[in-house]
Amino acid sequence: MPSARLPLQALLAVLMVQAAAAESIPLPQPKPEIGIHSDKPIDKPLPQPATTAEPAPLPSADTINPDRFGAKPADAAYGAFQRGLYKTAYNLALVRAQNGDPAAQTLVAEILSRGLGVPLNSAEAAKWYALAAEQGVPESQFQYALMLLDGRYVKKDEKGAYALMQAAAEAGNRLAQFNFAQMLVEQDPGDAGIAKAVSYYERAAATGLADAQYAMSQIYANGVGGKQRDDVQARRLLAQAARQNYDTAQIDLAAWMIEGRGGARDLKSAFGWMKQAAEGGNVAAQNRLAKLYMQGIGTDPDLVLAGAWYIVARRAGLIDPQMDDFLQGLSDDETKQALQKANRLP
Repeated sequence: MPSARLPLQALLAVLMVQAAAAESIPLPQPKPEIGIHSDKPIDKPLPQPATTAEPAPLPSADTINPDRFGAKPADAAYGAFQRGLYKTAYNLALVRAQNGDPAAQTLVAEILSRGLGVPLNSAEAAKWYALAAEQGVPESQFQYALMLLDGRYVKKDEKGAYALMQAAAEAGNRLAQFNFAQMLVEQDPGDAGIAKAVSYYERAAATGLADAQYAMSQIYANGVGGKQRDDVQARRLLAQAARQNYDTAQIDLAAWMIEGRGGARDLKSAFGWMKQAAEGGNVAAQNRLAKLYMQGIGTDPDLVLAGAWYIVARRAGLIDPQMDDFLQGLSDDETKQALQKANRLP
């Protein structure tokens, strides 16, 4: 089953082109002496909320929102679902779903699409999502739109997906709002497309969706889509996304704090955000953290840890000539210690 978010590359590509063509501010650049952005681009520079990834883990019972199922089904089926009794929930909901209840149809589709207590069956889930989508359930409209875009379990239909995604977005589904914004940017890859998408990004960002917060941070940072450049607002949005463990936002926020862009310089906090992204597995952050250790920015200089973090990044395929030279300059004992520490790092 496709996952919940389309990639941000289209928006970011437009922003980078516009930043180069006009005199708008490019994506965050640190002070030259820090050298954070000199590493070779990696294959996957941004988190990939792609339609081909596996679905996110099911939320705990305490966080499940019954509105996702098109109503507030305070009944035995939904109660069983909340308690993790998925097979029971499926059996109870199936009868209602077969009788045309859209909330039950969505619940059945959810269970089938994740294989909760029953064999995973995405094709069958698609049928139930389609039936509930026809009755206007935003969650089903959104999920079925993803399936229509993906084309693995139903016939690919981009026009149908567009209509359903827009309907779900207008109904207030925050993931649909973000995805519909992405579709608008991909459809019209220029400032006009971003201007159309901004209201949907904003609505999703206001709900706390980290992807949308990051997208809006880039729009404010570059002054596009009808928005004036506003570094303070951009930094505030970066911080919101970073606090949700959005690693690209953590990297950018660290760079902005080092520069003093959009607020005061804060080297210690910058180091902390970069370290968090690095420990989370972001390869670019691992390399940049190595540079912070090497130059003692926001922390005490530590050549061994600098070497260790660069070794971790290099093993993942990132090559930085500056850091290669640094590694070659370590003593044999420092290199040995760096290798030992690298082997224990995430």
